[in-house]
Amino acid sequence: MPTIKISRKALASMQPKEKITTYYDEDLRGFGMRVMPSGVKSWIVEYRPGAGGRSIAKKRFRIGGMELSPEQARTAAEKVLASVSLGSDPAADRAGERGALSIAEIADRFMRDHVKKKRKANSVEGYEGIIEKHIKPAIGKKAAEKVTRADLVKLHNKVSEKQADGTGGPYAANKMLAVLSKLFNWASDLGLIKEGTNPTQFERFNEEQRERFLTGEELSQLGAALVEAETIGIPHDVEGDEENSRHRKRAHQRHVVYSPHITGAIRLLLLTGCRLREVLHLRWSEVDFERGLLFLPDSKTGRKTVVLSEAAIDVLKSVPRIGEYVVASESAGTPDEKPRHDLKKPWAAISQRAGLKGLRIHDLRHTFASVGAGGGLGLPVIGKLLGHSQASTTQRYAHLDIDPVRRAANIIAGNIASKIGGKH
Repeated sequence: MPTIKISRKALASMQPKEKITTYYDEDLRGFGMRVMPSGVKSWIVEYRPGAGGRSIAKKRFRIGGMELSPEQARTAAEKVLASVSLGSDPAADRAGERGALSIAEIADRFMRDHVKKKRKANSVEGYEGIIEKHIKPAIGKKAAEKVTRADLVKLHNKVSEKQADGTGGPYAANKMLAVLSKLFNWASDLGLIKEGTNPTQFERFNEEQRERFLTGEELSQLGAALVEAETIGIPHDVEGDEENSRHRKRAHQRHVVYSPHITGAIRLLLLTGCRLREVLHLRWSEVDFERGLLFLPDSKTGRKTVVLSEAAIDVLKSVPRIGEYVVASESAGTPDEKPRHDLKKPWAAISQRAGLKGLRIHDLRHTFASVGAGGGLGLPVIGKLLGHSQASTTQRYAHLDIDPVRRAANIIAGNIASKIGGKH
């Protein structure tokens, strides 16, 4: 392992490599910086407990991360080494504390100190849902260092089973395992569990592609359902709704009319290819009608400019302005206004009325992309419209981009047919 003069300047040269690399300080024996392949950096100090000597195995103690300056870390290392010379064993003491940490305790710290500070709101919600629904009930009380691969294989299989409420399945099981993997890696990097502990390394379930693209006929069905929803309303199914039931609602109560904010949100999802949160969190101040643009300050891929079609602009102009957000929530116009949280209930009713059972609201974004790809617009243009930061993300629509291939086939085959003669 390299030995260098550890300083603020030296930190810049400590780039992650394929394997864990530890840089030791040339002045203070045992003090160093450990750089993980993931890029996480930790200050450490190594020592031999007890009487010392080469016959005693070295122990490593993590001092902290990049929140400490080299000077602060060096001072902390000197204190650790001083305590060792007096007979203390800091690594053993920490191991005792660490062994008592449960998965639930680590998960709470993972959410508080990592996810909520570094992830966007919808990601935080996703992590919380998985931890509270699947992870804590199954293994939350178990000591983190005692969780085995067998425990997680069992949990993985259990989550993969579809439940009556529609939750679960291979995709949910793999997502749960991905969250656990990040949790274990984070805890390991911080010294909360033994270094290198990650029992999630086993085979995932195969996942079927979940993209669904609406056909022209299905788009017409959805359009008709939207018009019905905002005018006469969608029939509301009431349990025990027999003709003679005393609970039967009157005719005018048996339809639910949805506001233009809800129907407008669904149309905007279709006409812009935006993500759900991008539409629900859209402020009027971010709409530029003159240039036909949306300026989103914080999308999934960072700042994003959305080019609006005339159809999308017409939808925006038709939505009544009530508060700060385009899609008004119940708190619209109040001092504590918040954006609408989701469209789950209205979307379920409208999509079912359109005969599109099982259609996810995210499939509207896929439909926008598929229409563009099928029209031969080219993947780079589609990626730009969708706000993809990587070309590989747009590549999933490549099989729909058939017009350029068909033109090429016609040119090649036409040339050959002209030479071989016959019908063509």
